[in-house]
Amino acid sequence: MSDFLSKAIQDFFVAFGVVFGASMLAGIASVVTMQPPGPSEVMKQLSENVKIWAVVVAIGGTIDPIRFIEHSVTEGYFSPAMKQILLILCAFLGAHSGTELIRWMVGPR
Repeated sequence: MSDFLSKAIQDFFVAFGVVFGASMLAGIASVVTMQPPGPSEVMKQLSENVKIWAVVVAIGGTIDPIRFIEHSVTEGYFSPAMKQILLILCAFLGAHSGTELIRWMVGPR
């Protein structure tokens, strides 16, 4: 398996895990503290709020990937920039999948 594909899959699952894990733990904390509006609403809200941070965590937690894209494009190397953009897209898809799974689990209100 290529290094790029391995990294893309890893970014997807890291972002997915951040959203899913944070939402599940927030639901548990809501039950333990008996805080309104209830665990399902807390989980749904948190999954939306943490989505962008899950992408940041998956791509490395710094601004370096964005700088890499800028540097590659200004130097005329579009292939490395496209690979980095695809990695960010994979991370976003993982975070969005985690959010959708939480929405599906808690159901409509």
